[in-house]
Amino acid sequence: MSEETNRLRYFPITLLPTVMGLTGLSIVFFKLQHVLHLDVPLGPGLLYFCTAWFGFLLVMYAVKFVRYREELVEEFRHPIRVNFFPAISISFLLLAIGYLENGDLGLARVLWWIGAPLHLVLLLVILGGWFHKAYHIHSFNPAWFIPVVGPLIVPVAGVQVAHPEISWFFFATGLMYWVFLQSVLTNRIFFHDPLPEKLLPTLFILIAPPAVGFIAYVKLSGDLDVFAKLLFYFGVFSVLMLLTMVDRFRRVPYFVSWWGYTFPLDAFTLSLYLMYMKTQAPLAKWAALTMTGVTTLVILVVAVKTVQVASRGGICVPEK
Repeated sequence: MSEETNRLRYFPITLLPTVMGLTGLSIVFFKLQHVLHLDVPLGPGLLYFCTAWFGFLLVMYAVKFVRYREELVEEFRHPIRVNFFPAISISFLLLAIGYLENGDLGLARVLWWIGAPLHLVLLLVILGGWFHKAYHIHSFNPAWFIPVVGPLIVPVAGVQVAHPEISWFFFATGLMYWVFLQSVLTNRIFFHDPLPEKLLPTLFILIAPPAVGFIAYVKLSGDLDVFAKLLFYFGVFSVLMLLTMVDRFRRVPYFVSWWGYTFPLDAFTLSLYLMYMKTQAPLAKWAALTMTGVTTLVILVVAVKTVQVASRGGICVPEK
């Protein structure tokens, strides 16, 4: 068997968060351009790259499905890896947001109408597994939040491309299941063995639901009310909590799970920009600009490290 064939066999679904992290950063750059009135097309350039990269990944997974269907099915049956499949639909939704920022309403609408129904199907299938399969508590980790973060992303572009009641449906679904999983994760972390080292970066996913939920709720309601502030400040607390653990994260060797740092930081940075736009508070502006720098640096480091490891043949290999 050739080396290329071997790599295709082990092409991991866990690479999809790369699209989420990079596309989220492109949206951050759009906000940066708006706030600072920059003429440099940072957002569009990265958005086009993300579109091409997502297309490449989809082609690779399609070929893998044709040639190594059993391996792909095995990934879908895995209690952890199955939660990365909704990253496909989430990527469509994030690209829709990006193209809305880029002024391309038509393409954004097409991407959204692919992503939203697809995510609903994936969520229903995965929830069916949760309800009818016996999972051990130690298989639970923050990656399980990925399917329920998706519905919270739907309204961000959905309010402009579809009937608002559709977005309310997704928002309510994501919000309720986030609260449910938050309690399960608290039990998992407080009363059972610590997370494996390679899964520690997934703790950053805890930032995403309140940050994305805040953005979605403000988009839906158009107001910065008490509930919006609850979501926003819980997101702020989540970031502060993880900041106290930075030394632990710094010691984690490279895994593809490092990409778990990226999209949550994007989401939090975007929530800061939205708070600034709603309040015009200087502190919110400087926090958003600071987080833009931090998020860009983190994603740059993760991307460079990923390229280095991939060039040494360390990505598409059997899981140890």
